[in-house]
Amino acid sequence: MFLPLHDKNPLRVIPFQLVTFSIITLCVAVFLYQQVLQGEQEQAFLLSYGMLPAVLFDHRELAPELALLPAELTLLSSMFLHVGWMHLIGNMAFLWVFGDNVEDSMGHWRFLLFYLACGVIASFAHALAQSDSISPLIGASGGVSGVIGAYLMLHPRVKIIVLVLMRVPLRLPAYWIIGFWIGLQIFSIFTGVEDNTAWWAHIGGLIAGAIMIPFFKRESVPLFDRGTQH
Repeated sequence: MFLPLHDKNPLRVIPFQLVTFSIITLCVAVFLYQQVLQGEQEQAFLLSYGMLPAVLFDHRELAPELALLPAELTLLSSMFLHVGWMHLIGNMAFLWVFGDNVEDSMGHWRFLLFYLACGVIASFAHALAQSDSISPLIGASGGVSGVIGAYLMLHPRVKIIVLVLMRVPLRLPAYWIIGFWIGLQIFSIFTGVEDNTAWWAHIGGLIAGAIMIPFFKRESVPLFDRGTQH
């Protein structure tokens, strides 16, 4: 529906969003590696490192040659896999635009822990909602959703340039854009949209990020842009 391009929200503490950049670099590197794999090789890779709810809850077992990680660790490994260029670009665009300021609010190491925690919680929410699924959950959207939730709590009034329908650029407050994104997730869940999107992972990550940001941010960083103007 839309792609975030830029927010006019400068960093205040860190000189550069090192962890955000590193996560994006790793996701791109893994995706490029996936492109080298052919057919069954790529499918085996996704089954081995994606998160399968039925395997996580011991309802099913992977073939021994595919069980390269304990099922619990796939809650993490699945965050660095993607199924196509648009899947990758969409997740990385959201992470790049929103991740730098969230990283700035808490510092590099705390942000890394925050991001991974949001991703794990998001994956687990998806697993609970589809506990018998044997389709691998892959993608950074759970962790990214946590970042989006945190950004909404920190900077709801910041203006963001988004590309609507991949054609129309608009400049809107973050709470409009993120509010629409949240509404889309809820609508999709309750209308039973079937497009292989892990809607519950998005909701789980968003809630986790919004709840955890007060505990991860620096004490000097206000919530809801209190005391700042945009």
